[in-house]
Formats: sequence, structure tokens, C-alpha cells
Amino acid sequence: MSLVFPARPMAVRRALRASMTGLSRLNLTSDERGVIEIVLAEVLNNVVEHAYAHHKDGVVELRVKRRKDSLEFTVLDDGVPLPNGALPKRSEHCLNVPLEDLPEGGFGWSLIQELTRDLRYHRSNVRNRLEFTIKLADTQIS
Repeated sequence: MSLVFPARPMAVRRALRASMTGLSRLNLTSDERGVIEIVLAEVLNNVVEHAYAHHKDGVVELRVKRRKDSLEFTVLDDGVPLPNGALPKRSEHCLNVPLEDLPEGGFGWSLIQELTRDLRYHRSNVRNRLEFTIKLADTQIS
């Protein structure tokens, strides 16, 4: 599956809906569907909010490949690179604090890192490439 769409919030919503519809032919569990939707929402919204924060005409490309027990995702954009040209370091948030002391934001990358495998980022010329795998149960295409 491959989708190309404008880097705008409403386009991300439509791309999420289209990708979940496209993946509906797979025999995914509700947990697998939930993980995929959370990860894609975090990744695609990060591209719009950060990579294209100062650009109005950005484009995002999403590619998905089915493997025996996983889905491989590639997200491409021509926005600004990740800070320091690398994925954020994995961080643990202390959640055992009063509600008003919880950190604001910063959970997106933690979720992405927790829910995916083989997460990698590469910048080539002006193109960002984020790749990751989501493990599935041994399901069959229906």
C-alpha cells in the first residue's frame, strides 16, 4: 500500500482512515489495529507539526509492506530533519506524580519506540526517511 498526501492535519486524518481501510483485508486483531493507528497518528502528525512547521506545501508519503508476521512502514517527507539528525533518545517518564506535575507532551516518541521494532531514521539530501516494523500475530490475508 502506498499513500501520498499533503502535510496538513485534515489530510493526515484522511490518510489514517484510508490506511486503516486498506489494511482491513488483513486478519488483524483489535489490538494490532489499535497499535497501528496510534503509531501512524503519532508519526504522521509529527511530520506535519515539526518537519513542515514552516512550510505550507509539504507532501508526505506512506508505504506499507506486508511480511509473514509483520508490517513494514516507511514514511517519507521533504521537511526539516530531526534534531541532531537522529531519532530522539528513548526516555522514561515518571508518571507517579500528581496530575499537575505530569510533563506536557513528549510521549509521542516514547509510544512510537515502545510499539514498534527496527525503528530507524535516515536523512538523504532533503528527504527524511523513517522506517519501522509492527509485529503481528501469524495471520493470513483474508
